[in-house]
Amino acid sequence: MQQQQVATIVLYVLLFVVFYVLLIRPQQVQRRKRQDMLNRLKKGDRVVTAGGLHAVIAEVKDDSLTLELAPNLRVKADRGAVSYVRTRKDEGARKEEGAS
Repeated sequence: MQQQQVATIVLYVLLFVVFYVLLIRPQQVQRRKRQDMLNRLKKGDRVVTAGGLHAVIAEVKDDSLTLELAPNLRVKADRGAVSYVRTRKDEGARKEEGAS
């Protein structure tokens, strides 16, 4: 009887460890990387919003950004609306894909 209880407790602990390693920890790491990316946004960065708009950051304030979509066309957006920052490497790869 005592051995069954210990085995059950060990099984539950083992399941928790597996869930933590496979689900919880990777999500925490991903959330931390995204928050770091959002905190590093600065004027002049080329970004893509969650809605798919490609823009350049014209101004950065606390939690809001002014994005320039085209010359003389600026919109305000929440900092969290940025999906990712485009890099020169991304742009070069996209041009090569389009040429193929």
